[in-house]
Amino acid sequence: MIKDITVGQYLPGDSFVHKMDPRIKILISFVYMIVLFIVNNFTGYIYITAFTIISILISQIPLKYILKGIRPLLWIIIFTAVLNIILTPGDKVYFQKGFIIITDKGLYLAAFMVLRLVFLIIGTSLLTLTTSPIDLTDGIESLLSPFKRFHLPAHELAMMMTIALRFIPTLLDETDRIMKAQMARGADFESGNLINRAKNLIPILVPLFISAFKRADELAVAMEARCYRGGEGRTRLKQLKITRVDYIASAVTAALVVVSVISRG
Repeated sequence: MIKDITVGQYLPGDSFVHKMDPRIKILISFVYMIVLFIVNNFTGYIYITAFTIISILISQIPLKYILKGIRPLLWIIIFTAVLNIILTPGDKVYFQKGFIIITDKGLYLAAFMVLRLVFLIIGTSLLTLTTSPIDLTDGIESLLSPFKRFHLPAHELAMMMTIALRFIPTLLDETDRIMKAQMARGADFESGNLINRAKNLIPILVPLFISAFKRADELAVAMEARCYRGGEGRTRLKQLKITRVDYIASAVTAALVVVSVISRG
């Protein structure tokens, strides 16, 4: 289950999506998330589904690899759907028993929330799977550079965000290794009530925090040993450049926004 989380992982490739400018991919991802909240009917989600499938096919990322990132959040999605079903009043009641009331609007809203969460997970996963941490850092820094006039540390902020994403898979692997070591010593993380399960997580959280701080210290020492310095005066081996592929992707995304707004009626 832990290894199914795909956010923060990067799969090298030679597709058009991999070659896109990271700034454009970040902006497209941001617009994509906005569109998910703009759409208010299933017609709009047809366009979003088509856009998402085309993006996955062009990126050449296996669909199973992207979909498995939904598994760790499956219970959250189900919980959100159940809450919307039983707590949303509607005109037509299909089932009622006590405080549990299933209506047409509840089912409609639950379906919307499930689709929204699933597409959010797929969109963010696709961004990190096709963008290397270095490109992601450069893209975020470039997008935040206009705020430097307000003394915003654009480079430092971009570096922290990218390092946090980069270490998600590392910490997940570390968590899996600690869990297996504790289970080999007789630890039980599956039986018992919710409180007992929470208590059983303490032998995992303590060494995990220690390992995370240790890795952070090692990273800081490694950066200092290489005389790393960010901000002003820092040069890049690879300069960001917007190409024809980026313009085409931007035009397609703009078309998605237009049809999504029109579909609202």
